Amino acid sequence: MTDAVEPPRARRPNTRLEEVARAAGVSKSTVSRVINGEPYVSSKAREAVHLAITQLGYSPNQAARTLAGSRANCIALVVSEQGSRVLADPFFAGVLRGVNAELAGKRVQLVLMMSKEGDEQDLVNYLCGGHVDGVLVISLHGQDPLPRTLADAGLPTVVGGRPLGAGGVPYVDSDNFNGAMEAARYLVSLGRERIATIAGPRDMAVGMDRLSGWKRGISQARMDADLVAYATDFTPESGAAAMADLLRREPALDAVFVGADIMALGALQTLHAHGKKVPDDVAVVGFDDLMIASTAVPPLTTIRQDVEQLGRTMTWRLMAELAGEENLPPFLLLPTSMVTRASA
Repeated sequence: MTDAVEPPRARRPNTRLEEVARAAGVSKSTVSRVINGEPYVSSKAREAVHLAITQLGYSPNQAARTLAGSRANCIALVVSEQGSRVLADPFFAGVLRGVNAELAGKRVQLVLMMSKEGDEQDLVNYLCGGHVDGVLVISLHGQDPLPRTLADAGLPTVVGGRPLGAGGVPYVDSDNFNGAMEAARYLVSLGRERIATIAGPRDMAVGMDRLSGWKRGISQARMDADLVAYATDFTPESGAAAMADLLRREPALDAVFVGADIMALGALQTLHAHGKKVPDDVAVVGFDDLMIASTAVPPLTTIRQDVEQLGRTMTWRLMAELAGEENLPPFLLLPTSMVTRASA
């Protein structure tokens, strides 16, 4: 004897698109893409929409299709950091300028949102509630499920930086590994013998990729890669504390690669406080080439990544997917370059 299958409800012309989206757990724009046979909808989301349509008896006539095909004409930029950090860090300002530049003339609005611990579900509900057509996510920590959750719900998503826990979600990143390796090789070429590094947080791929590149460059020179201090976050205070730790462990160190310019500011302050002359006693190389690098004392030698181009490329990738372009690259890696100034 087979189990009885519940038949679909009779077609209800007054069933709304919002009801289908709510029942399927996806956004209205995702329901629209499924109804109109558009690409870039996950199989899981497509099946959920079809099931909701069957259960609710939804009949998408031509008028409903026209309504469903409308868009919010808005995308979100989600930053997984505290608001105070975002406003103070020039990296985020650079990304935002790039996003805004790429949207110029496209009649698409941008919503800036902060992802804070404890409000994850509210954030997901808003993003998947038809308010935005797609999402950009930056500054992910650890195995953050947000990008995968959004992608599984059928909402086009692009991550800035290699995500640790969102396999299959498209991303744009700078070539952190090779940039850090170039920094290490440069310090070796200066004749420095005890080269340390201040690495970024262990729960962020950007920090680990730059650490790996530094280790590769140091090991190629047959030098010890043991002088590593980890910053707790990308702030001057964290860079200062990590530099103090390195000096306690190895007072004779003569060079340091710092995994971000903003941390290098703190490292320079600590070196000055300990009576170390830069670059005579200790050479310092940063990473990013933000505006603060050229105004540091002394001006900071650094690895340049084009932060605005990162924001522009993320936005291009998202808008191309929303436009239905096919065979888009799953990830994009932007080049880096060395900028020499007075610190090394």
